[in-house]
Amino acid sequence: METELLKQLIETRGVSGDESRVRDFIIDHVEKNASNWKCKPQRVYGDGFQDCLILIFGKPRTAIYAHLDSIGFSVGYGKELIKIGGPGLHDGTRLVGSDSQGEIETELMVIEGDEGTSIQYVADRTLDRGTILTFAPDFRETDQYVQSPYLDNRLGVWSALKVAETLENGAIVFSTYEEHGGNSVGFCAKYLYDRYNLRQTLVSDITWVTTGVKHGGGVAISMRDSVLPRRSYLERIISLARESGVDFQLEVESAGGSDGGVLQRSDLPIDWCFIGAAEDNVHTPNEKVFKSDIESMVSLYRYLMKRL
Repeated sequence: METELLKQLIETRGVSGDESRVRDFIIDHVEKNASNWKCKPQRVYGDGFQDCLILIFGKPRTAIYAHLDSIGFSVGYGKELIKIGGPGLHDGTRLVGSDSQGEIETELMVIEGDEGTSIQYVADRTLDRGTILTFAPDFRETDQYVQSPYLDNRLGVWSALKVAETLENGAIVFSTYEEHGGNSVGFCAKYLYDRYNLRQTLVSDITWVTTGVKHGGGVAISMRDSVLPRRSYLERIISLARESGVDFQLEVESAGGSDGGVLQRSDLPIDWCFIGAAEDNVHTPNEKVFKSDIESMVSLYRYLMKRL
């Protein structure tokens, strides 16, 4: 498994609402590498698309959605930190960022009090109000797994880019705001629906290791989380997955959500299904995913995008 691109994606800061650097990194990657891909995509971004990016390959029938953003923190008043999304809170966690005075390296401090838990940063100077802080990059790799902050969802983005290398017909949407609820999926879906009548989607995101989803079991096809994909579309995907010979496992959860939930709540007749490798240590600097599950994820997406 080639991991250099994944490392670079993880090192590129991009919390919810501040994804432009990740988008620009991908645009640059496409410019440098698309001449070696099976089909050179059209790139759609800029005015009207906020910090999203859509890649169009050939005559698209199905779109992959992968969100660019990550969890993090905003500096509030004094040394207060305010969560962006749902980061895990562990005393001493290393954080990085930048403000008007330069680069920042600090630590998270968790304070338990009578009125509940509060979080602050530890630093020798006062950081600019509103500064965004993220987990410090810390990529680790063994023969079996990768471990790092922000595998959710830089790994989903990485997988989509690996699929892009061989994709002839399809679309890839790199969306924003997923971790903090202000999703951009709606206007991207409308663009693809209006231009291409595109009504089939797959959500390239990272799910959780649970009692029913294990490391090494293959990529997870989610039959439901807090919302329900349309059953006939789901059964078609599961049938193709069985036909493919790729290792996969079925996920059935009562909570959680993704770009798929936004598609379901839209007024467009679009089918969706979440397909992603499972991690543990969710939303911490130590997210962990098995390489065999990552390989299954890329293989299944390549198979599905040819046949849906």
